[in-house]
Amino acid sequence: LGRLATKEQYAKNCNACLLVKYCGVDCQMAHRKQHKKACKKRAAELRDEKLYSQGHERAEADFCPICLLAIPFPMEEYASIRPCCMKLVCNGCIHAMHKQ
Repeated sequence: LGRLATKEQYAKNCNACLLVKYCGVDCQMAHRKQHKKACKKRAAELRDEKLYSQGHERAEADFCPICLLAIPFPMEEYASIRPCCMKLVCNGCIHAMHKQ
């Protein structure tokens, strides 16, 4: 009744979610109604994973060397350069040093 799968088409993944394999186009079309909801959910998860894994890593110098937290932007407003080590230290750590 349907188109037979060739060896190249056998067991292909759903292109969107990669959760299920189909033996041919007809099987994929017949299963689409059942699979649509789970497919959309998983495809969205895959897009998010790809987006978040691209990451825009911050440089090591963007982190306070004492508390290891990222210094917010604009960095000049939230941190100062310590003359002893020439490193940018967050205002929270500077405040804590002055309290001691």
